[in-house]
Amino acid sequence: MPRDKGKKPAGGARRPGKAAVDAPRASAKPRTTAKRATATRASAPRNVLTTLPVAMTGRASPAKAADGDAPVFAYISSLPQPHRSIAERVDALAARTLPALQRCVKWGMAWYGVGDGWCFSCGGFAGHVKLTFGRGTSLTPVPPVTPIGMGKDSRGVDLASVADLDERQVAAWMKQATAIPGFGGKRR
Repeated sequence: MPRDKGKKPAGGARRPGKAAVDAPRASAKPRTTAKRATATRASAPRNVLTTLPVAMTGRASPAKAADGDAPVFAYISSLPQPHRSIAERVDALAARTLPALQRCVKWGMAWYGVGDGWCFSCGGFAGHVKLTFGRGTSLTPVPPVTPIGMGKDSRGVDLASVADLDERQVAAWMKQATAIPGFGGKRR
């Protein structure tokens, strides 16, 4: 007579000889076999970067949250080359473009704004510097990169070298971004 695995008899009655508590059998085989585990290890990609240098992971940067120019300059100087050169160019462009510029370090990145809130950030990551605009979907044209974990309205650009920085376009985005209310405004 075939057994109905997983089905209880009608009316809640127990099968004859069934223990009151459903416990796994002592002779049950482990779910993962050695053959399957070996196949998984063999199919794993080789030469995968498992840890990022601390200064280049953005959020995990050793830079502490602080307002003002000095913490931002210290953060930028802590970046390795070519990231430092890119971040210095972005910072200088922001200073030229926005006369009332305010700087801070938050979440391990340099943040920039005018007035009551922060508008864009610049942070070093493995392989590039990410310039992110908090309300990037409101900019024209919309910056091409949608950063992960920065909010649904954030957009930006990934800069692998100083040559990737289109200063005219980035300056236009900076002006537009500061005309939109920022976020994370200063407490009064």
